[in-house]
Amino acid sequence: MDIQKTPSRIALVDGNSFYCSCERVLQPQYAQRPLVVLSNNDGCAIARTAEAKALGIRMGAPWFQIQHLVQQHGLIVRSANFSLYGDLSQRMMSIFSQFTPHQEIYSIDESFLDLSGQPQSGRELGLAIQQRTWRWIGIPTSVGIGTTKTLAKVANHLAKQLPRLQGVCDLSPLDPPALWRALRHVAVGDVWGIGHRLGPKLHALGIHTAADLAQTSPQWLQRRFSIVLAQTAQELAGVPCLDLDVLPAPRQQVMCSRSFGDAVYTKADLAQALATFTTRAAEKLRQQHSQTQAVYVFIRSGRYHNGPPYAGSLVVPLLQPTQSTLQLLRVVHHALDRMYQPGIRYAKAGVCLLELSPYQPTPRQGQLFSTQASGANSHHQLMQTLDQINRRYGQNRIGPASTLVQRPAPWQMRQHFKSPNFTTDWNQLATLNCN
Repeated sequence: MDIQKTPSRIALVDGNSFYCSCERVLQPQYAQRPLVVLSNNDGCAIARTAEAKALGIRMGAPWFQIQHLVQQHGLIVRSANFSLYGDLSQRMMSIFSQFTPHQEIYSIDESFLDLSGQPQSGRELGLAIQQRTWRWIGIPTSVGIGTTKTLAKVANHLAKQLPRLQGVCDLSPLDPPALWRALRHVAVGDVWGIGHRLGPKLHALGIHTAADLAQTSPQWLQRRFSIVLAQTAQELAGVPCLDLDVLPAPRQQVMCSRSFGDAVYTKADLAQALATFTTRAAEKLRQQHSQTQAVYVFIRSGRYHNGPPYAGSLVVPLLQPTQSTLQLLRVVHHALDRMYQPGIRYAKAGVCLLELSPYQPTPRQGQLFSTQASGANSHHQLMQTLDQINRRYGQNRIGPASTLVQRPAPWQMRQHFKSPNFTTDWNQLATLNCN
C-alpha cells in the first residue's frame, strides 16, 4: 500500500445527498422538490433531499410508510440507479484530483485531499472545489478542512450544519482555544467512528462533545476502550494519527449477491441469477487486475418459505487461478447442481471470489489431468474485449448467453421507479426540447 504521510491541511469533500443529487443532474425538474432514493427492491429510503427531510422522512423509512406523501406533498421517488451514481462519482473524483495529486477516495461520494503547501487559503480552495464541481457536473458539495482526517470530518459536518458557512468550513488555521470552541458545537456521537453504540457510553462518563473527547487522556481511553478511540481523541486535538491512503490495497475478496425481487423456485432462474452475479464479480476482479483461486456460492430460502429454512453453500477451490468469466461460470453451474433442491422458495443467492492474487499472464504449471480449461489465462484477450465493449456501449451490452434475460425474471430487483442510465447507455441518453 502506498501511504502518503498525513499533511498539515486535509480536506474532506463529499456530495450532498449524493444519490438524490445524481437524480437531479439530468432531471432538473426535480430541483427544490422532495425526493428520496429507495434501496434494492424498493425497500426503504437510503437518500433524502432537504425537502424530503422536512416532511419527516427518516433514513431507512420503509417505502410503504411514505408512499402516501407522493399524493399529499408531491414526493418524488426513485429506485437506486447505481450505474448512474457510479459514473457521476468517477467524474466527481476526477474533478477533485485536479486540485492535488494526493487523494484518498473514501467512498462513492467522499474523498480526502491533501491541500498542504498550496498558496490559497483553505476557504478559497474549498469554494473553488465546490464551484467547479457544481459547474462541471451539477453536484452540490460540502468541504471540511482540518489538520487531521478526523478534524476534516468534523469541519465537513459543521459545513453542512451551519448555513452561514456556505458549505465550506476550514478549521486548520484555528489556535487551540478557538478549536475547542468550535468542537463544543459537535456532539460526541457525531464524531467520525463514534456512532450510536459508543456515544451513550461516553455520555455516561461525562464526555458529551467533541471538545470533551479531545481533552480526554488518550492513555485512559486506550485502557478503557481501544487504541482507535485514543487516536480519535488525539486527531481531534490536532495530533495526526491516520495516514492518507493515496493508493488503497486491492480487495481481498469480491462478492456479488442479491435478495430477489420475487420468490424463485426453478433451477433455471437460479442458474441465470448466479450467472449474472458471477459475470459482475469477474468484471470487478479484472478491474483490480486480480485472479481468484476459490469460489464461494450460496443459495437461501426466504422467511416465507413453507417448511424448514434451507441454506446451501459450497466453497470450490480451483486448480489454477483465473479471472475468466467463462471458467468461473462452469464452476458456479456445477456448484448449483450439487446444492439445488426443488420445492423451495429461494429468496437470495450470491457468488464470492476468494484467495485473490495479482493477475499472472503466464499460465502456471497445472496438474497433468486437470479438467479445468488448458490454462486459466486462455480467455484473457476475450475478457479484455468484452470489458472494453461494455465500458463503451453500456453495462451488459455483451456477455455470456446464460446471463441474457428475455423476459422479466423473478430474481431481478424490483426497480419500479428507476431513472434511465443517462450517462452509461447510448440508448438512454437524455433528450432536449429546444422549442
